[in-house]
Amino acid sequence: MIDLTTEYLGLKLKSPLVISSSPLTESPERIQRLEEAGAAAVVLPSIFEEQLTLESNALDSDLSRGTESFAESLSYFPAYASYRQGQDAYLGSIRSAKSVAGIPVLASLNGTTAGGWVGFAREIEQAGADALELNTFSLPTDPRVTSVAIEDGIVELVRQVRQNTKIPIAVKLSPQFTSIPHLAAKLDKVGADAVVLFNRFYQPDFNIEDLSVVPRLVLSRPEELLLRLHWTAILYGNLNAEIGVTGGVHSAEDVLKAIMAGGQVAMLASALLANGIPFLTTIQANLLRWMEEHEYESIRQMRGSLSRRSVPDSSPFERGNYIKTLSSYTLRHTA
Repeated sequence: MIDLTTEYLGLKLKSPLVISSSPLTESPERIQRLEEAGAAAVVLPSIFEEQLTLESNALDSDLSRGTESFAESLSYFPAYASYRQGQDAYLGSIRSAKSVAGIPVLASLNGTTAGGWVGFAREIEQAGADALELNTFSLPTDPRVTSVAIEDGIVELVRQVRQNTKIPIAVKLSPQFTSIPHLAAKLDKVGADAVVLFNRFYQPDFNIEDLSVVPRLVLSRPEELLLRLHWTAILYGNLNAEIGVTGGVHSAEDVLKAIMAGGQVAMLASALLANGIPFLTTIQANLLRWMEEHEYESIRQMRGSLSRRSVPDSSPFERGNYIKTLSSYTLRHTA
């Protein structure tokens, strides 16, 4: 009997197939369908730092309005509950998911500063989330903000959340850092239980007809996995924190590569958004078939077998591979 079980964030999972934060996990009904199709855990859609800040600022504004007027004028203030709709709805979604799911449910916070996160992280824990994923997407546009300041801010955020909660914490990183191993080591030191490689950089498109900048979302492609494999293989064995791989996982082969690079789990969404939830069953069946054909008894047996520390020649993970790759290309047709 092939053993697909793995551990992630202190949770024993029936397989490495985790559904990443997406519309797929926004309703209890879909979560049930995902579990039936083979999902080992789900990450709920994110609540954004901006949502928490907006609700807090709106409340502060209303509470300060009219404070120099007669006391009777304060009766027009909207109820505090109206500013808690986004937060309460999110906590409600955690409870609803937990009420129907037999698999772990991870909450997701998206932002870069501590702000109202710490208090809300405690509420997420109290609502019953099995773990918390901090999606630290940062897009600095101010030239005065240094890379050190950005990284220190993320580390401080994780440190504060870790000190104020007991549930496991995963930190979802962007690939646009000067030294990913250094940042991952700092996050490991302040208590991150896992790092997730990587969130995707969504870029707006330009409409040249009406001179507007418009949001544009494109589903991930399998080739995006290569960047994740590269850094997973480098980090594996150098952290106490575990590694989750997300972005570009579209097949059983992609799952196998993620595990062999050193990942504990392979997280996917785009493949199911494109092909439907039942496609997860196909991925798991293909995963089992490949392992049987290649005489693997467990996921644990293959983990890290293609990591930087495991392969005889580590140059493909270093600058030598850059030179070798460019030198290997041959022009076959020239004008």
